[in-house]
Amino acid sequence: MLRTYRQAWANFFDPAHPAGRPTFKSRSRSRPAVDVPQARDLNITRLNRRWGAVNLPKVGRVRFRWTRDLPGVTRGGPAGRITGARLVKDAYGWQIVFRTEAVVAAAPAAHPGPVAGVDRGITVALALSDGTMREHGPWLRDGEKERLRRLEKTSARQRRTRSPGRPASRRLARTYDRIARLRATAKRRAVDWQHQTTTELARAFGVVVVEDLTITNMVRSATGTIERPGRNVRQKAGLNRAITGQAWGRTVTLLEYKTRDRGGLVVKVPAPGTSQTCHRCGHRDPAARDGIRYACVNPACGWAGHADTNAAINIRNAAGTAVSGRGDLGAARSAKRQPPHAA
Repeated sequence: MLRTYRQAWANFFDPAHPAGRPTFKSRSRSRPAVDVPQARDLNITRLNRRWGAVNLPKVGRVRFRWTRDLPGVTRGGPAGRITGARLVKDAYGWQIVFRTEAVVAAAPAAHPGPVAGVDRGITVALALSDGTMREHGPWLRDGEKERLRRLEKTSARQRRTRSPGRPASRRLARTYDRIARLRATAKRRAVDWQHQTTTELARAFGVVVVEDLTITNMVRSATGTIERPGRNVRQKAGLNRAITGQAWGRTVTLLEYKTRDRGGLVVKVPAPGTSQTCHRCGHRDPAARDGIRYACVNPACGWAGHADTNAAINIRNAAGTAVSGRGDLGAARSAKRQPPHAA
């Protein structure tokens, strides 16, 4: 912990580092974590296909779920070594994260795949310019949704009986833990779908074009003030929840580094007008879009089809700025990422 605290101040005083002044981290808004800086005492071994074992200071020999190959440990795995570990507690319990130093090859050859525009939405998760779509079902099943609704009602009832300023009771804390576990289940399923989908797109396309969305501004509350109250506040709140549930920013983040590792490229283009403009004739009219259907109002064109496909084609045809997997190019690399070791 002291090492992390010292590094935080070193980053703050470094003019080339974007980190700000270290501040107090509330226990209720952070996850418990324990750092294991030395890797020589971990003694990582693989027990079978699913499980491995590791030595932890003050704990002893513990088992962990083996999910991927570790550099320098897995036989026939990637070259490199383990430099440390970190224990992080989430809704499912304690997780172990290994810090690795891998040996990577030179920059891959340019991806020979075609160019694809991707439109991110709510009704359709990802619409591609080739007419195909990538969709998913709800992250929670019907029974899980009902259980989450009951737990939220229970937590509201338990909060009403608590005196102001008093800490949460054990029953309320247990209810919060159950809610957090269900929400963590939904997030895990969402991240799994995003990983599989972005891997598929990175393998199939050489250049992927997406909108440069300012998601933080899109999910701002519409409550307003007392002098100028907002309009359609409940509808806007529902829209904000839907946008947040899709995690558009995480989709692009995963897509960036996966396309870069395969020699591809991610291009971000301006977002305004892509869903209201006809890709065939270029005529722009907000009245042309009716839900998921787009019908060009230009008498000389008259193209009709899926609105998200039309937007994806406009995104593909737009010009933008190429970005690397970490959002930077050339020598101005991100200060939060260690440079890989070339083979």
